[in-house]
Amino acid sequence: MNDVWAIVLAAGMSTRMGTQKLLLPFDGKTIVEKVVENILNSGIGNVVVVLGANSVEITEVLKSWPVQTIWNENFREGMHTSVISGVNALPENAKAVMIFLGDQPFIPVNVSAKVVAAWENSGKGIVIPLFNGKRGHPPLYDLKFRQEILNLDPAVGLRSVAQKFQDEVLEVETGCAGILKDIDTREEYLKTIKTNKHG
Repeated sequence: MNDVWAIVLAAGMSTRMGTQKLLLPFDGKTIVEKVVENILNSGIGNVVVVLGANSVEITEVLKSWPVQTIWNENFREGMHTSVISGVNALPENAKAVMIFLGDQPFIPVNVSAKVVAAWENSGKGIVIPLFNGKRGHPPLYDLKFRQEILNLDPAVGLRSVAQKFQDEVLEVETGCAGILKDIDTREEYLKTIKTNKHG
């Protein structure tokens, strides 16, 4: 999967959590490390982590992982700026990109592999994973859409590309609730830790 790159959006300020959630412990690591580990284990070896808030601390925990970190100076303007920064950092020969959220440590290896296989086998340019019909992460975008992504509408974000090229969209049912689940509040985090230990 050398042609496929992963971008991890890890620039947020975690305002609802009250502390940088990506650095909270999860499964013997930090949340952001677990996200990176899941991506690498799925066979995607090219990972760009887009940083903003707490970039020094996050860079420190990721220094032993084979990932590239970049700084998005416009991170306060919204998630679309991190997508643009990440795509800007990709080499010309990259063929496709998958977009991961830094606070979604629940996406199993087989989901990413399934999305990539769907892109390789379908001829479609945009593959979006589903759980029970609901769209989640990580979506995959063929980089023939590079210019569209770099000119994203801030109000709509990546969805604007999928809306513009509906004939290129393939939805893939994953059977995995983790593609919809992120961690925004302390209550969600504590519940997650408890479930992870006992479930």
